[in-house]
Amino acid sequence: MDICGPGFARPARTVDQAAGRRARFVAQPATATSAAAVLRLAAERGLSFRARGAGTKIDWGTPPAGLDIIVDTGRLNGMWDHRDSTAVVAAGTPVSAVQAALALKGQRLAVDPPSRGATVGGMLAVNESGPLRHRFGSPAAQTASVSFVSVAGSEETSDGEDGRPGIAEIDGVLTSAVLTVEPLPAARRWVGRTVSTPAEVDDLVSSVLAQDVSPSGIEVDLPGAGGGVLALLLEGAESEVTGSADKVAGAWGGGAVVASSAPSWWGRYPFAEGDVAVRIAVQPRHLQAVAYSLRDAAGGAVAIRGSAGVGAVHAVLPGELGVTRVREIVTALEQVLIARRGRLAVVAAAPEMAVQLPMTETRELF
Repeated sequence: MDICGPGFARPARTVDQAAGRRARFVAQPATATSAAAVLRLAAERGLSFRARGAGTKIDWGTPPAGLDIIVDTGRLNGMWDHRDSTAVVAAGTPVSAVQAALALKGQRLAVDPPSRGATVGGMLAVNESGPLRHRFGSPAAQTASVSFVSVAGSEETSDGEDGRPGIAEIDGVLTSAVLTVEPLPAARRWVGRTVSTPAEVDDLVSSVLAQDVSPSGIEVDLPGAGGGVLALLLEGAESEVTGSADKVAGAWGGGAVVASSAPSWWGRYPFAEGDVAVRIAVQPRHLQAVAYSLRDAAGGAVAIRGSAGVGAVHAVLPGELGVTRVREIVTALEQVLIARRGRLAVVAAAPEMAVQLPMTETRELF
């Protein structure tokens, strides 16, 4: 209570959990200095902790062996030192709130994390990318530096250079970040077309990348059963976007549709509670082979959704497959990816399965 103030350090409630494990206490520091004091106290007393922003990804990754304290970053909120190309944002600030504030000045963060309600710290902690990654890179790539509190309770700042840790190496609590700011586009158009196989997706993506257009995102949704959809986002001046959209639609042929709003699945995860979510990253030209290999390993079509233009997708393995089958599928897919210099991470699973699967540490997600 002395560190966080009255009412902001309390016993945990039923909802204060991570991967099925209930915490003992919740601390809500309002400053980086008080966050550092919380972690120093935890280190001195041998207490485990996990940071929580909106809690949208708190169940991701390796389940904690113990959980004494949830460090809630909700009071680390706000944006300051806003310049033409960068802004400093506190880690507990919802991404949507930053976007709303920047929009008033005709700007945005070129990020679109699929977790609705995600905070800046939560997004950066797992480098959570949406469709805009195709053009602008991942959130980590758009971050000039981060400030954080180490597990020992010291306040530090890192730009990932000169031997200092990058975001993925930080073991502690993010408190703020210097983020790149982009102008808001004047117009946006989506071009969509139905697809039925990974091979068809590969052909259509290749045809777009060979043209003189600059898409902000190229996303695929293959639900596993039935037909899927490939969609592309174009942004910029109205005349430029309209011309490029017509050009892509013409190249994609019959059935291609141009729209001023995104498909309902755009920028959303394909998995639900109870599913095993696998994140896959591979060079785009290998995505077709990986998709077919995943189908063969699973013995049937597997739902896949994500950025076909950069080879970063999520696959869904139903939880009812059981731990043994999921392990077999993941192992087989790892071998396929190693041969193609790709990677996978088991992102999320039901708590009872997560403790038996090769889950990835959240800070090591890519």
